[in-house]
Amino acid sequence: MKSTGENKVSFRRIFIVSGFSWIFDAMDVGLISFIAAALILEWGLTPQEAGLLGTVNAIGMFVGAIVAGTLADRMGRNKILMFTVLLFSVASGLSALATSFTIFLIFRFFIGLGLGGELPVASTLVAENVPDYKRGKMVVLLESFWAVGWILSATIAYFIMPLWGWRSALIIGALPALLAIYMRKGLPDSPQFHSTSKKRTSIIESIKMLWSPKYARDTSMLWILWFFVMFSYHGMFLWLPSVMVLKGFTLIKSFGYVLLMTLTQLPGFFSAAWLVEKVGRKFVLVTYLSLAAVSAIIFGTATSLPMLIAGGMALSFFYLGVTGTTYAYTTDHYDSHVRATGSGLANAAGRIGAIIGPLLVGFLIANKVSFNTIFIMFFVACIIAALNVLLLGRETRVKVPEETQSEQVVEEAL
Repeated sequence: MKSTGENKVSFRRIFIVSGFSWIFDAMDVGLISFIAAALILEWGLTPQEAGLLGTVNAIGMFVGAIVAGTLADRMGRNKILMFTVLLFSVASGLSALATSFTIFLIFRFFIGLGLGGELPVASTLVAENVPDYKRGKMVVLLESFWAVGWILSATIAYFIMPLWGWRSALIIGALPALLAIYMRKGLPDSPQFHSTSKKRTSIIESIKMLWSPKYARDTSMLWILWFFVMFSYHGMFLWLPSVMVLKGFTLIKSFGYVLLMTLTQLPGFFSAAWLVEKVGRKFVLVTYLSLAAVSAIIFGTATSLPMLIAGGMALSFFYLGVTGTTYAYTTDHYDSHVRATGSGLANAAGRIGAIIGPLLVGFLIANKVSFNTIFIMFFVACIIAALNVLLLGRETRVKVPEETQSEQVVEEAL
């Protein structure tokens, strides 16, 4: 039996390792938006080709989320997490050597494969190492590392890419390989994974279980939520720097403005982390999605620089609060023996939206559709996601139980 001190150290290591993998994943997603803007100028990419960068990445994430999510319920969360981080890191480093757009797209697929597998597995690992009544807050706080990654990507784009080019940013993206090596050194797996070893079923049976009477409504709601959240997120945020350039700003100024917008992501995460345990996940999702919808309209119809930046900052604040809460909300709905599978497949449903979003924006821009119309589309998507949670979702917040002596020990340890 582990001591309190050992439990404390174990959870801290799990949280920090998962958080750092999240940082590098977010940094890659952020960097590709800046790299896309640079490649449009350097390689003469069309808007449709630039949209392919996000779409191919999302296809890899779709496959990775399904494979890693289902395998994590069979082989363990930490082992699969290690492999996904390693795959993502190696592919990122190799992509810096790409000599053509086609080769670059191939590497983007493998980067997405690792990235898509890591996200649902990391959130499951963290969720299963804290008491139920702290799960929402800790998973959203894990998601806050995503904002750190985006801020780093904007910083690299603004300060490093102008000096050493876009390839240097991808080399930096290979650093998580060191994290994968560290992860092998005795990082514990989820205690719930070990305790449910006798309940494990085949991968096909686990997937079927998601559509059993117990989970079918929740699974439907989560897949709809994930689809529209990722459709809007990747459609909007992967195009932010390019939208700024297309609105007439220089590449460097555009990167600087997007860096300013990303600074509100952290408070967006922290506010959501506090609210999910105070008022509940459902309230946060419906409210933040509605406010993100309004922010999208403000950004898309902005006619002045202050309005554009204000809309972008509000969009970053509310939408990143949405994504963090979505991960926490998803882990709440499934028992441990199918939790990684449920999270992985919900994430995969989101990747379908992530595939369509960037590609559709590129198509609309190429056909001279106004930014007003494009962001009205994202307004509608956010509202549909909010209504879906409002009508089909249930509140999953677990109230703090009356503290026993053992629970006080856990509270102090965490």
